Amino acid sequence: MELRHLEYFVAVAEELSFTRAAERLHVVQSGVSATVKALERELGVPLLDRTSRRVELTDAGTALLPKARDALDAVEDARDTVGEVTGGLRGTVRIGTLTSVALIDLPGLLGQFHRRHPDVALRLTAAPTGSGGLVASLAEGALDLAFVSLPGPPPAGVRLHELTFAPLDLVVPAGHRLTERASVAMAELADERFVDFPLGYGNRSVTDRAFATAGLSRQVAIEITDISTGAAFVRQGLGIALLPRFVIPARDDIRQLAVTDADLRWPVSLAVSDTRRLGSAARALAAMATVAAAVDPPPQRTTAG
Repeated sequence: MELRHLEYFVAVAEELSFTRAAERLHVVQSGVSATVKALERELGVPLLDRTSRRVELTDAGTALLPKARDALDAVEDARDTVGEVTGGLRGTVRIGTLTSVALIDLPGLLGQFHRRHPDVALRLTAAPTGSGGLVASLAEGALDLAFVSLPGPPPAGVRLHELTFAPLDLVVPAGHRLTERASVAMAELADERFVDFPLGYGNRSVTDRAFATAGLSRQVAIEITDISTGAAFVRQGLGIALLPRFVIPARDDIRQLAVTDADLRWPVSLAVSDTRRLGSAARALAAMATVAAAVDPPPQRTTAG
């Protein structure tokens, strides 16, 4: 068994596609397929179920995947050790990010990191399932670190370093019964229809927790995944929304209100595994992100209307 066998298998298992795995590895698809088949012949069991429509792990493939990741991590750790002696970081850092993470200048951060460590490859993955999906990938070993929004205590096996935060304010359309108010209490929102985000998104978790703490239920009329469009859905009368202040535009057709009696602090944190050792390159990026967050304060409130 060669290291390449495990590397190709892990790529296919994570991508669930030979085509995407080949693109990720910068090799031809036939080479990936042949290498995985060679690994299956050596082990004497199929690791992947292949059809014309999908690729799925078999029970044997599912059992092998964490061991294969551990082996690749060990090799990366050995390379890191040599790199620390000879100078210059190498390897790959697998980074998970939210589909919208405007609280952090991620391109600026990664650009600065690349200029300092040009031999480190950066692989960025955005999770359409929000912070919950990123944490699951981190726990599985598919990511080295992730930028997430997880209010409350972290899940088992995950360590969080809060980088910044934004308060959530209420946004209502012009003509709404609360339009002329500057602030509102939670109890006044119980009968409203909401524009919100799917379960697993950090801002949805903040809102759900605030309503649960107040002993209130609410109706979510529509779920969206792009936080920057939230105010536009409110303008169209689809519901009201709790949105971070930095995405609320100053317009005459919406109003922005503070909620006075709820914890609506939306955090953005750097998540790392609490059970796996970070490689040198990932540690360097995590340290740079922490320093950058300490320098840049959270965005301030914008004024609407």
